This record gives sequence, structure tokens and C-alpha cells, in this order.
Amino acid sequence: GAQKVITDLTTPSQRADALGKLGLCFGIGIIIGSALGGVLSTKFGIFVPTYIGLVGNLINTTIAMVWMPLQAKPKSDHRVTEHSNVFSIREILRLMKFPGVMEVFIVKAFAGLPAGLFLIMFSIISMDFFGLEAVGSGYLMSYFGVLQMVVQGLVVGKLTNHCTEGTLLRLSVFVFAGVGLGMSLMRTVWHYCIIAVPLVFAFSTLGTITDSILTKAVPSSDTGTMLGICASVQPLTRTVGPTIGGVLYKQFGVSSFGYLQLIVNIGLFVYLLKSKIPLREMKSK
Repeated sequence: GAQKVITDLTTPSQRADALGKLGLCFGIGIIIGSALGGVLSTKFGIFVPTYIGLVGNLINTTIAMVWMPLQAKPKSDHRVTEHSNVFSIREILRLMKFPGVMEVFIVKAFAGLPAGLFLIMFSIISMDFFGLEAVGSGYLMSYFGVLQMVVQGLVVGKLTNHCTEGTLLRLSVFVFAGVGLGMSLMRTVWHYCIIAVPLVFAFSTLGTITDSILTKAVPSSDTGTMLGICASVQPLTRTVGPTIGGVLYKQFGVSSFGYLQLIVNIGLFVYLLKSKIPLREMKSK
């Protein structure tokens, strides 16, 4: 919903920068939530963070349903009626037929999948492979959140002003391949702290740039549906991730995530070099 509002309120040239700054909110949540969750679960029990999360979500729901509609100011001269249905297979196939949409969506879905599997298994890996306790794992996730906040809020926006979106898309895939090589050689938690920097950069850049490209590639009345399709990639990874990630970790170890990341992204990088993806705006002004 927040992404949809951002796409409506910004021009195409400002969209990537604005979507990147939106990530600041999520970064702050990860920082505070991860550190606080680790401390509370250790001192007061594993269910305490759940109770606090429940109360927080009730407050957020009240704000979203009561306060925000009262603050909204509808504009009669800027009204778009959408009849799209994100759950319609026919609708999804229709959007995939727009120039460049299918190619970019393939890259979005597969480039970060191996790293996503690793992050889904991270709570287990941090304790089993790195030997951390709940507090240490929480602090490590907070570190990940700080990196995400800095990259999405400061770095991605600056890059969109100097580089084309096609260049940034290829760069994120190339960095993902390098991250895969690093993950395959990772042995200690300090190695992970180093690898996390390019990992967050690749994740943030890929997500922001692909969302920007895909919303520009479809009519304005379809941006909500397109964002919904884009947002479905992460829940899908979380659905199949524990099963696939568990098999990889148990059978082949942590390095298997890195090798898979390296192979997949080398293939995608070659694919991007050979394919001609039409972009509506090549560079932010």
C-alpha cells in the first residue's frame, strides 16, 4: 500500500529514489525489532516479543483504519479507477506481455532467491553455524537493518541520479554473484558482517530498481496490480524457503547457498547482457 501511494505521488524520474527512501521505515523496524526481540526473548521468555508485536499491530491497524482516512484529502481532478485483480492469472499474463516486464520480473524473482533462502534459515545458521545466542543473533539482524537503512535511504537514491536503471539492474546482479562467492567461502560471523554490506546493497538496489522499472512499463491504472505482483515474490520465497533451505543446509552446508547464488546470478548477468530491455526512462533528471 505504501509503495502504491509513492508511485502515485511521484513522477517516473523520482520513483526509484522515493521507493529507496521508503526502505528507511523498514530499516528502522528491523533495527529496533531485532535488537529488542533478542533481549526480551532472553530475559522474559520467547513469547514476550509475540505479545508486544500483537499490541503494536493492533495500534497500527487502528491508525490505518481510523486516523489515516480522516487525514486523507481526496482530489477530484486526480482520480484513477482501477479494475485490476492481482489474483487473476489472466491479469498477470496480460501485464507480463508489456515490453520488458517478463525479463525484469524473471531477474527480480531469481536473482535474490538463494540469498533469500539463506536469510530465512539465518536464525538456525546463526546459532548452529556461527554459535550465537538469541541476543547475538538479534544484534546481527540489527546490523543488517542499519545497512539496509543506509543503502536504501542514501545510496540507491544517489545512484539513480547518475546511472541508468539498466546499469543499476546489471550491477545488482553482478554484486549478487560476488556475494555468492563470498558466502561459499564464509566461515565466521565476521566474514558474514563483511559479506552483508554488498548483500544489502544488491538486495536494496535490485528491489528498488525492478519495482521502478516495472511500474513504469505498465499503464498508471495497473501500477497497483504490478506492485502487488512484485510484492508476491518475497512471500513466495518465505513459503518455499524453509523446505528448500532446510534441505540445502542439512545436505550440503552453508556454502551451498553461496554456490547456488553464484551460479544463478552469473546466468542472469549473461542474460541481461544479451537481452535488450526497453526502459521508459533511462535516467533520473
